[in-house]
Amino acid sequence: MPDLTLHGGVGSRVDTEIEVKRSRFLCRLVRTETEDAARAAVDEARKEHWSARHHCSAFVLGPTGTPDQVRRANDDGEPSGTAGRPMLEALSGRGFVDCTAVVSRYFGGTLLGAGGLVRAYSDAVLTTIDEARFRGLVVQRARRELFTLALSHADAGRIEAELRQRGVLILGTDYGEDAVLRIAHDDAALLAAVVAGVTAGSAQLESLGQEWVDVAYPAAIAGGT
Repeated sequence: MPDLTLHGGVGSRVDTEIEVKRSRFLCRLVRTETEDAARAAVDEARKEHWSARHHCSAFVLGPTGTPDQVRRANDDGEPSGTAGRPMLEALSGRGFVDCTAVVSRYFGGTLLGAGGLVRAYSDAVLTTIDEARFRGLVVQRARRELFTLALSHADAGRIEAELRQRGVLILGTDYGEDAVLRIAHDDAALLAAVVAGVTAGSAQLESLGQEWVDVAYPAAIAGGT
């Protein structure tokens, strides 16, 4: 399963609400990349929904399978294991990383029991993930080769458009004496051939190594003509 996260960079978020036996579960999914940012997202939800009884949370930071990935869950006063853990499992089960989920619960007067709480907190997170997907706000995190491509200002717009048409991921453009495109790709030889074709061999790629970047989900990076 690929690693997924929210489109839009750090701080992007999606909010939804479900109701279970008159208890309201307000879920906020926020893109975060550090533990401080994750805790700040929880604090923000706590301040906004100050009258809610519980603010349970879970976050996953870093790529799946790496030794430094951070996974945390907090029940915030709910019975142990009925809130934070099912939220964390919902995130991981859908492949979400670099995200914090916060569920603020307004108690509706009816006890849900341990099983009911587990389902409610899990469903709150899954509903938010489904909403993010429905709105096209989900991207894949993937390790890609990074390159720069220096172009004349006169040619940069046309060449960038042609590269995008061929599925090349353009991360941005820096403007100075030249227009320098920042490019990510998973096949250096294929990318070099595409660049040679659209520039008639007049520009050369410069490699910058590898980095985790956002790519389309499902990923569709190609170099076809």
